[in-house]
Amino acid sequence: MNASVLVVDDNAANVRLLRVLLEREGYEVQTAVHAEDALRILSMFNPRMILMDVQLPGMDGLELTRRLKADVATKDIVILALTASGSMGDKEEALAAGCDGYVAKPIEVASLPRVIAKYLAAQPATP
Repeated sequence: MNASVLVVDDNAANVRLLRVLLEREGYEVQTAVHAEDALRILSMFNPRMILMDVQLPGMDGLELTRRLKADVATKDIVILALTASGSMGDKEEALAAGCDGYVAKPIEVASLPRVIAKYLAAQPATP
């Protein structure tokens, strides 16, 4: 598959779970625990997708998404919001911030790879 994914989540258990799951599916995975860490990694790593926790310490995931979607260098990265709340308002807020999709926590291990593949297939890789 060879697609690359950045996981931005401050919960160590979620990061471990997502890394194992994604690497098993053949993705190259980098992780960040907060927005500033993600920005540093994005200066050296160009993922096709970001799994973005909405609730991050400091700058939250929605503000980081707004910044990334406003930047010509990162605007085409597919961003899926991750949130434990799962309320309809959260989904609308994530989409309004520029997220391409939404995944509720707890993460459904069996279906997440299909969800990721679907979003990546809909967004062709840029050269």
